[in-house]
Amino acid sequence: MSKTVAELNLPSDIKYTDEHIWVRKDGDELVVGVSDYAQDQLGEVVYVDLPSEGDSFGAGDEFGEVESIKSVNKLFMPVAGEVTAVNGELDGTPTLLNASCYEKGWLIRVKPEAPDAADALLSADAYRAAL
Repeated sequence: MSKTVAELNLPSDIKYTDEHIWVRKDGDELVVGVSDYAQDQLGEVVYVDLPSEGDSFGAGDEFGEVESIKSVNKLFMPVAGEVTAVNGELDGTPTLLNASCYEKGWLIRVKPEAPDAADALLSADAYRAAL
């Protein structure tokens, strides 16, 4: 059974997109993952398809897919930038997305084209309200 909006873990120190992606600043890079809402709706994740280090994307571009027992969902880039790291642990353990979506289950690290690009994304309160 899915969580209610009130039960969702939506940390206030990170930003969110309408496509259920979260972004956390880490130095001059951004760590990107799927929100607690997304992993909850997906159910058990069985496969994650991610880009390669060095790939560049525009904001809103498709950068990968998450496959669960229920469905396959596209992942959309929250900001324009270059992928600097990919979470290789998801290859062997895609359920990290379910177990720890904000820590061990991160997807990619991005060097954004604009340093303040993430500032325009949704706050936790705005994201919760949008749900």
